[in-house]
Amino acid sequence: MMNNTVSELSPHLYTLFNGRNLGEKQHEAFMLLTVTEQSLPHTAMISVGEVIALTPTSLRLGLWENTTTTNNIIRTGQATIVVFYNEAACYIQLELAKLPDLSDAKHPRTRFSAKVVACREDKAQYADIISGVQIRLKEPAEVLERWEETLLELCR
Repeated sequence: MMNNTVSELSPHLYTLFNGRNLGEKQHEAFMLLTVTEQSLPHTAMISVGEVIALTPTSLRLGLWENTTTTNNIIRTGQATIVVFYNEAACYIQLELAKLPDLSDAKHPRTRFSAKVVACREDKAQYADIISGVQIRLKEPAEVLERWEETLLELCR
């Protein structure tokens, strides 16, 4: 395995999370790892409609309110996003801070600013990673519109 750790998103990860062309990215989903109060790992799923890269070192996340994941992040200020993309397994360690709620949000979320602490990409020399978590939206037009609106609100 190739191990490459840096403190910013690679160009292809930045493009994945840039908030553009959501229709082309609608099938991509990622694991968001946090730690529970019992110090156990907790895994949730997020999509390109819940995370946006403002720069290669700065992201915003908009998560459902009052979930285990959201509460874990509020408590610890840490999370890891796991992405299988561009023939690599990518692990993005984040430091997060809760942003103020938007009183006029069309899609209320708990919003976080996130700093990339470490980003590691692994590729196997003996095999290509051809897919990771993929989803099929049941109502793509409705979901893509909601994602676009959510990402706009994350940038405020």
